[in-house]
Amino acid sequence: MISRRKFIGTSLGAGAALALTPEWLHAFGQSGGKLIQRAIPSSGEMLPVISFGPRPTAPPAPGPFKPMPTDVPAAREVLKTFIANGGRVVDVLHGGPIGEQSARTAADELGVQDKFLWTTPVNVTAPVQPGSPIPKPDPAAVRAHIEEKLARFKVPRIELAMVGAGADASMYLAVLREMKKEGRVRYVGVHALAPPPYPTEATFANLASIMRDEQIDFAATDYSVGWRGVEEKILPLALERKIGFLAYFPFDRGRVFTRASSTPLPEWAAEFDAKTWAQFFLKYVLSHPAVIVARTGTTKAEHMLDNIGGGIGRLPNEAMRKRMAQLVDTFPATPAPTPPPPPPPPGPVVAVSAAVLDRYVGEYQGASGFTATFRREGDKLIAKPGNNPEAPLIARTETRFQDPRGPFFEFQIDAQGKVTGAVLEQQGAQGVQKIPLERKK
Repeated sequence: MISRRKFIGTSLGAGAALALTPEWLHAFGQSGGKLIQRAIPSSGEMLPVISFGPRPTAPPAPGPFKPMPTDVPAAREVLKTFIANGGRVVDVLHGGPIGEQSARTAADELGVQDKFLWTTPVNVTAPVQPGSPIPKPDPAAVRAHIEEKLARFKVPRIELAMVGAGADASMYLAVLREMKKEGRVRYVGVHALAPPPYPTEATFANLASIMRDEQIDFAATDYSVGWRGVEEKILPLALERKIGFLAYFPFDRGRVFTRASSTPLPEWAAEFDAKTWAQFFLKYVLSHPAVIVARTGTTKAEHMLDNIGGGIGRLPNEAMRKRMAQLVDTFPATPAPTPPPPPPPPGPVVAVSAAVLDRYVGEYQGASGFTATFRREGDKLIAKPGNNPEAPLIARTETRFQDPRGPFFEFQIDAQGKVTGAVLEQQGAQGVQKIPLERKK
C-alpha cells in the first residue's frame, strides 16, 4: 500500500504540477488514467466525479490580531495538478471568502478560470439598523449579491449557485431561477451542512422538503463511509427527483483517517482499484448512483493527486459496499474532544448607555467567513454569532461584552472613536483563542 505520507515523500518536487503518468497510474493500481464522469440529471452535462475544495490557510494562533493570509501559491499548485488530471469542478462553499478569493486569484494567474465549473455560495446579510430587529434579505439584495460576484470575478455567469436549506431558501431559489433564465446563472443547488455529532431528521427534513417542492439541479450535504445517514432518504430522493448529489466531506471531516490509522488497507481493496485509504473512502461514496461529484478539500497538490486516484478505475458493487461499511464500522470510534477548560470568572456587570451600544450595531466578519451580527434592544446588545441563536450580551466594560454561553467580544475603537472591529475570545483546548473580526456594516 502507498500511504498518503509515503506518497508525499515521493512526489515530483516542489512547485511541479503533478500528473498521473503511466508510472504513477501503475503505482496506484489504475489502468485508464481518466476520471470517471457522471451526467448532471437536469442537463446531461458530464462532470468528473472528483472536485477540488479550496480553503484558507490555518487560522492564526491564539494571541494578538493576526490577519489570516491567503495562500495563492498553494491553491495554484493544487489547481495545476487538478486540471492536468482532468478535474473540472471547484467548490468554494467551505473555503469562506478567503478560500474562494485564493482559488480565483490562482486560476486567473494560470489563465484557467474559465476551464472550471465553479460552485459559489449565495448568502446575503441585510443591513442592520440601530435598535431594530435583524431584517431578512429581499430579492433585490440577492440579485445585487450575485451581480457583485460577477463583477468581482469578471465572469459572465455563475456556474452553480448554492444556497443553504434555511427558512429563506424559497426566496433565494426564486431569484436564482430568474437569473438562470437570463443566463446569469447556469445551475442552482441547495446545501445542508451536518457537522458531527451528526443530526438526522431535523436537518434533513428541510432539505428533503426543498428537494421535493423546488426545481433545483443539485443537493449537497455530508456523506462518507464513516457516516451514511443520507443513504436512507436523501440519496433515494435525489435519484427519484433527478437531482445531482454533491457529497461533502467524504473523509468524514478527516475523522475516518484517524479511525483507520492502525488498520492496514485490506488486500481485497485491489478488486476496485483502491491503493490508499483516501481512494478506499472515495470509491465507497462514488459507487452510489446518486452521487455526481465528491468534494475533496485540500491545500496540497499531493493530496489532490491521491484523491483523483479515487475517481479512476473500478468502483465497488453493492456487495463490496456492504463489506467496506462493515469494515469501517469495526474501526475505533472517534475519540471525544477534550472539553475546554472552564471560562475565567465573569467579572463585574456595568451599565452601558444606548448611545454607546448603538456604536457597535452592525455586521462583523472573520477571515474564515465567520460572521457575527449585533443589534440593540433597549439597554441590551444582542449578538448572533455564526449560526447560533441570538443572545443578549452582558456588559463587563464599555467595550467588552460576554455572551452568556461563555465567549467574549472586545470591540476595537480607533483614535477618532470609530468602531473598526472586534475580537472574539473563546476558550479552546489550548487556552484562550482570539479571533479578529472586521466591521463590515
